[in-house]
Amino acid sequence: MPHDAMLFAHLESFVEVARRGNVSRAAEALFLTQPAITARLRSLERDLGVDLFVRSHRGMKLTDAGRAFLPYAERAMATVDEGRAVMSNLREGTIGSLVIGAAPAVSTYVLPVILRTFRTTHPNVRLGVRTGHTEEVLEMVLRGEANLGIGRPVRHPDVELIPLFEDEMLLVVAALHPFAARGKVSMAELAGERLVLFDRTSSYHELTSSLFRQAGVVPASTLELDNVEAAKKMVQQGLGVALLPRMALAQELRSRSLRPVKITGAGVVRRPIVALRRKDAGEAIGPVAAFLETLKTASR
Repeated sequence: MPHDAMLFAHLESFVEVARRGNVSRAAEALFLTQPAITARLRSLERDLGVDLFVRSHRGMKLTDAGRAFLPYAERAMATVDEGRAVMSNLREGTIGSLVIGAAPAVSTYVLPVILRTFRTTHPNVRLGVRTGHTEEVLEMVLRGEANLGIGRPVRHPDVELIPLFEDEMLLVVAALHPFAARGKVSMAELAGERLVLFDRTSSYHELTSSLFRQAGVVPASTLELDNVEAAKKMVQQGLGVALLPRMALAQELRSRSLRPVKITGAGVVRRPIVALRRKDAGEAIGPVAAFLETLKTASR
């Protein structure tokens, strides 16, 4: 049996000669020499064990075996052409499927806008989204359940981390809170406040707790909730102050229902957001590459 690439070339030559009934015209169409076409045909005939053409001075005429084989050869050629078109579309990211694993804050506040943009330029890509904490997203990527994960940097030898953006943590208070008018407070002043925390298992919780520990400040009390939306509502009602991710505050900052307050003497608290991808997945192509580019563009 000829090598696959050789077999394709043999079928291509056979189909072209059958269509044109002439070796020289087939050679012209394929930009080959007549001896090259003849050699391919003879090799194919040897492989099949039959004569495909009757050769005469008037040209090439298909034998009964050749006529029987022709539709199969044409079908094989068409299938390869279709496969090439699919691969071309896949490289360009216009077809295929994409499953994204995302941490809760990302899936709630970042991903909808990104996906809307991606959908307008790649309407034929099948999209799927799975959510979980970053450690769960990492497992999705490792098990091949997600093509791409988005969350905080969690290192693993089999996973590549692709930087996207940094999410700033903002101290926010209710519009009528005394801190709102001042616009800035010291860490020491926060000791008299009730601190609203959310999602004990998240890195946001740890970042907030770490900031207070490093400053040697213990809040008067804490209010712990399981999600950032609930935390925002509590702060809006004046039930405490909170360090919340900027990505989750766009609407509240625009409406001024929550006011940002600078903490003097403390550095800006930021959390990197990255894309996670298996290292053995090879070069990103198709929908994965296109979505990564959409993410990076939106993050600039």
